Amino acid sequence: MPDDTIAAVATAIAPGEGSVAIVRVSGPEAETIGQRLFVAPGHQTWESHRVLYGHVCDPASGERVDEALLLLMRAPRSFTRETVVEFHCHGGLISVQRVLELVLASGARRALPGEFSQRAFLNGRLDLTRAEAISELVTARSRRAAQLAMAGLDGGLQAQIAGLRERLLDQLAELEARVDFEDDLPPLDSDAVAAELGAVQAELEQLVADGERGQLLRDGLRVAIVGRPNVGKSSLLNRLSCSERAIVTDLPGTTRDLVESELVLQGVPLTLLDTAGIRSTSDRVEQIGIERSHSALQAADAVLLLFDLSVGWCADDAALRDLVPEGVPLLVVGNKADQFAAGTSPPSTEADVCISALTGAGESDLVAQLLARCGHSDPQGVQLALNRRQQDLAAAAAASLGASLEAARQQLPWDFWTIDLRAAVRALGEITGEEVSEAVLDRVFSRFCIGK
Repeated sequence: MPDDTIAAVATAIAPGEGSVAIVRVSGPEAETIGQRLFVAPGHQTWESHRVLYGHVCDPASGERVDEALLLLMRAPRSFTRETVVEFHCHGGLISVQRVLELVLASGARRALPGEFSQRAFLNGRLDLTRAEAISELVTARSRRAAQLAMAGLDGGLQAQIAGLRERLLDQLAELEARVDFEDDLPPLDSDAVAAELGAVQAELEQLVADGERGQLLRDGLRVAIVGRPNVGKSSLLNRLSCSERAIVTDLPGTTRDLVESELVLQGVPLTLLDTAGIRSTSDRVEQIGIERSHSALQAADAVLLLFDLSVGWCADDAALRDLVPEGVPLLVVGNKADQFAAGTSPPSTEADVCISALTGAGESDLVAQLLARCGHSDPQGVQLALNRRQQDLAAAAAASLGASLEAARQQLPWDFWTIDLRAAVRALGEITGEEVSEAVLDRVFSRFCIGK
């Protein structure tokens, strides 16, 4: 277990932003450092899980650096299961940085990204799925993503993976017993073993599929809105983002650079890219905007190709469709449906969905079809979602079980079944951290923010 003391600012800091900033200290010297730097007036009791009021002072000069609160949490009743001291300082930049400098000068070292959470894991406070859920909660871009993170933090994912692993361990024990002592034991029902392995495999494959759907709620989509000039791209961006992010005029070529808008639709974070209308032009500034539109097409997760229903589908629209990279989901959107009488169908068969960026008609249908084109028709139905690392391990476990089932199908000896079954057990253990290397831990926690 770690034997040194670490410290970091555990809150976001920026000039003029945030009323409170926290400097967190964890390790064997945390309380000593707190007592050295914090002066509490009167007769306040220095005890665990009690808030003290006072000042952080420079022990060398006696200067008061900040008026603050101090919270002491003695081991093991803390997040890291080490003794933890938190200085609750004024927000901003200067005061909190000076407090951190004093803490580091008193014997602590600067914490690495995710090191507090890593210590919580190493000290048995968290399993690896809960630790990763903390990072996912901090970085959540939508309410649904935060709910998925909380489901992991509450232990739902750990319980499900641990349950599947226990089922495999039960079957592995039965098989290995037959390898060593088959003559002394009753016959093993191979069909029942294969059925159980197949059931676990199916559950793992469902978890991987749910993880893919849940990943959309975490990562979101970059969606490029492309089309000829003046078809309503900026109007659509403004409609979906509920703000005037892009300039809207009747003049073609108004948008000359990429305009981005971050929003959440049906729980899914989206980055909409309003691109310059793609056409031939001698205007160098507009040419640069069009070049950036081409780049946005290459980097997009999905493309909305907008065309003007009142003009109709034309060869230039078809040429734009041909520019969309192969494999990128494409939704062809006919705009300006408001220019047609109610009950009248626009004269175009090319549109996947017809909308009016002016009135909002067809907006919900557009969003639903966009998510469906990206393979995520119902991300809201996901209750537990593996992250990328966990998905890879669950998929590897499912593949190993497939190999075991193939050994069963060929009626090979029991020890052939166990080879891949052990691999599946190891993969599930790596998801929760029961079987994990130091290199894997370093890779997982290095993605965390500093101070968490």
